[in-house]
Amino acid sequence: MSEIKIAGIMRAGAYSPNHIGNDAAIFNLVVDQLRKRGYTVTVYSEEQLNNGEVTENVIVNMCREQRSIALLQKLEEQGVLVINSGFGIENCTRERMTRILLGSHIPYPESLIVDTDEAVTDAMTRINMSRAWIKRGDFHAMHKEDVSYVRHPQEAQEVLQEYFLRGIKRAVINRHLEGDLIKFYGVCDTPFFYWFYPFDEGHSKYGHEAINGHSKGLPFDLKYLKQICSMASEALDVKIYGGDCIVDADGSIRIIDFNDWPSFAPCRNEAAPHIARAIVSAIKEFFNR
Repeated sequence: MSEIKIAGIMRAGAYSPNHIGNDAAIFNLVVDQLRKRGYTVTVYSEEQLNNGEVTENVIVNMCREQRSIALLQKLEEQGVLVINSGFGIENCTRERMTRILLGSHIPYPESLIVDTDEAVTDAMTRINMSRAWIKRGDFHAMHKEDVSYVRHPQEAQEVLQEYFLRGIKRAVINRHLEGDLIKFYGVCDTPFFYWFYPFDEGHSKYGHEAINGHSKGLPFDLKYLKQICSMASEALDVKIYGGDCIVDADGSIRIIDFNDWPSFAPCRNEAAPHIARAIVSAIKEFFNR
């Protein structure tokens, strides 16, 4: 397989809020694993990708810039193997993710998808939605303010107005769920799956984990959690993934966020070989078609 050359595209720093080092660390570990398996891997920035410097027909990437995603999708349509798929990365933006997960009957919070300049207090009141999360619908979160916790419909309206003034046109309103917050990481078509309580471990991107606070250790079905994460991975077309879910007092589980190639910060050394093996498997399947 040494004749197969791989382009590795690192994530632009603006899309690694508070996790630049962690994102780079997992990426570099996976690149090292691929090189140990005999592959030639050249590492590029998203800027270099967009400048046309990438010519390899296999691309392994952590891209998040809109131009990068559009280019990855174009390259896929031209026959290049891209992991994660540019289409999958776009599917992890809030509005698309919400529509896909709900449409695929994957457990997810009750949600409203709205324009940021529309009135929402009546709609929220009708479904008895008070505490909620407002999330920019058009793209991945870049700032803490792109995900906002609100305690009542009027506060939600005020946050939407702020989004509108910032130029964000679409938003998703998720009902706030009570229970234990769990963060998970997985790699499609491998046995690797890792979960933990982020607040208890002091793991945070924006500090929102404090809303649910310390876990109560509510019992849940781990096999079922893996199952719905696998379903989400397939529905969203994301092989290397992570996210968050809430375990309710009755043991029910709902995914509240799903991300393409996260940092795997607490388990990167364990995850890297599995990610590399998944990439190698995809390469072999791609070239044996």
